[in-house]
Amino acid sequence: METSLRKTSHGFMPDDPDTDEWYHKIKINEVVHGSLRRHRITWKHRKYFALLKLGFDNWTPGEIDSKYGIPQKNFERFRKDAAILCGFYEVVIRIDGSTRIEAKSISFKNMDQAEFDNLYSKTIDLFLAKIYGKDMTKDELDQAVEKYISFA
Repeated sequence: METSLRKTSHGFMPDDPDTDEWYHKIKINEVVHGSLRRHRITWKHRKYFALLKLGFDNWTPGEIDSKYGIPQKNFERFRKDAAILCGFYEVVIRIDGSTRIEAKSISFKNMDQAEFDNLYSKTIDLFLAKIYGKDMTKDELDQAVEKYISFA
């Protein structure tokens, strides 16, 4: 069962209706066991996707042709490649025995806030190096993301 608890001056209390219902079924002195983690900050998740969108919109991949045709810009691939280039990846084994690098999941249950903040910071560094160059500073890019969010 997934639960959400809020710390109060009286201890932990249920933070949503499902948890409240579950909480009130527990008898006094009954012991429950589980793993707890702090929730990620939702607005920072939205801010990260705004950063990715700005980077994607300003990225020009150049002319490339392959034996499969001319590749198209793809946001999902861009997002995953950004995470990989920032060092947030796992090496997985494919069915043919070869290996492949896959971006780590950034879902709330798979990445804590500290790791997510590190990913955000490294993504800004990556975009400054690969997309914006010397045209923008870290603070200017972060302000552009804030402005983008306020218009969204």
